[in-house]
Amino acid sequence: MSTVLVTGGAGYIGSHVVKELLHRGYQAIVYDNLQTGHRGAVKNAPFVEGDLADQERLRKTFRSCRIDAVMHFAADCLVGESVKDPLKYFKNNVKNSLQLLEIADENNVKHFVFSSSAAVYGEPEKIPIAEEHPCNPTNPYGETKWIFEKVLQAFCEAGKLNFTSLRYFNAAGADPEGQLGEDHSPETHLVPIVLRAALNGDAVPIFGTDYNTHDGTCIRDYIHVTDLAEAHILALNKLEQGSISEIYNLGNGNGYSVREVIETARRVTGKKIIAVESPRRPGDPARLVASSEKIRRDLGWVPKYPHLETIIETAWRWHQNHPKGYGD
Repeated sequence: MSTVLVTGGAGYIGSHVVKELLHRGYQAIVYDNLQTGHRGAVKNAPFVEGDLADQERLRKTFRSCRIDAVMHFAADCLVGESVKDPLKYFKNNVKNSLQLLEIADENNVKHFVFSSSAAVYGEPEKIPIAEEHPCNPTNPYGETKWIFEKVLQAFCEAGKLNFTSLRYFNAAGADPEGQLGEDHSPETHLVPIVLRAALNGDAVPIFGTDYNTHDGTCIRDYIHVTDLAEAHILALNKLEQGSISEIYNLGNGNGYSVREVIETARRVTGKKIIAVESPRRPGDPARLVASSEKIRRDLGWVPKYPHLETIIETAWRWHQNHPKGYGD
């Protein structure tokens, strides 16, 4: 079975994908600088602590492990930070990713699965968002993801590799077996913020209550992280079978408002979660909902955990058992 280098494999999504790779019989090598990832999230896979900017370490890893494919998750991903510090984002998400691609090419790697983002679309012109929707990112984070997609396309057209780019909407939830979960510092994602509030009694800010939605709060498409991991395995399988390069959205196709997420969390946890209405954040679209018909059709992807209540239940179990996260 193939050996897959997973950059950012100690992070939230990367660690869940590594678990699925191992379950399917792949060899997975995790390469992570632990800037936001956790050593404790790497289970049963060789681990290399390294930065993508470290050419020597990266080259040594490729040569010693005989890599067949790359899954690339290592990126900075905070929209607000990208606006304040765009240089950091272009250096890591573009420059360092180019270096990864160059070294992969040197080692004749032909299969590349890229962790992209719905942020490439910017303000949606039509809901649900399909892959044909124009890309007009409104922040440096989304811009860096779109730039690297175009780099991959150029490499593909030059006959160097085939790739799959997966544009995520809102990843959420935790490993149903309870081994892996979501642990960021600072935490910016709604579901873990709400569940931490359930544990410690903090208030949850609702950023904007005057949007043109049914309850005035933003609507987002939440996808269980294990379903996301499954899509990566299907994408790699397809590339190994000789598939052409493709771009796919990953979401459930259902939108839930901020108020609905909080109310669902109250039901799941049985806790009184305090919500505080706060001003809008700049740049937050009212609705972001994916059309994932293409990946369902092409790869046969079917989410196992499509319901918001199930997504929150799995996350709640992990947070209850890991109130301090991974603790590293």
